[in-house]
Amino acid sequence: MVSSIRILGIDPGLRLTGFGVIEKTGEKITYVASGTIKTASGKKSRVEGAPEREELPARLKIILDGLFEVIDIYQPSQVAVEKVFVNVNPQSTLLLGQARGAAISAAVIKNLPVAEYTALQVKQAVVGNGHAKKEQVQEMIKRLLNLPAVPSSDSADALACAMCHAHGGQGLGKLATAGFRVKGGRLIG
Repeated sequence: MVSSIRILGIDPGLRLTGFGVIEKTGEKITYVASGTIKTASGKKSRVEGAPEREELPARLKIILDGLFEVIDIYQPSQVAVEKVFVNVNPQSTLLLGQARGAAISAAVIKNLPVAEYTALQVKQAVVGNGHAKKEQVQEMIKRLLNLPAVPSSDSADALACAMCHAHGGQGLGKLATAGFRVKGGRLIG
């Protein structure tokens, strides 16, 4: 009997956090669900004269609660999260890190193991090119999971992260070393 594992991939973001759920049975990977958690809480800064912006703690709570709901509904056994890259703007990097922390917290509070992958590893595993564009990732996810339409970039990145984990961080890159080459995101024999 072949066992199956359900993997939740998370693409953390402070405005939109993407999630994707896949199931791996043997070597077969199937799509379960995907979407985004939007952090528009409606709570604005109470400081007079301050710019109109959502409060950070409220956004982090929305991410945490949203991922709790996703975990409760889809019952994954493992979680894969994309690592933060360093932006030119240090403030953006810190904010993204906090969104990522909320995502990891949701998984560990639910007692799920968490694996982390860089964007380079995720793109290499799914497209075969670590410097692939977002559109290439979206199209490859659509093809690999036999989806009827191209998923949003946040959902596609989360699904790609889950697929990277399903392949042990290897994916198409592993196939490339088994007598195949990958060129422009396509397998060439």
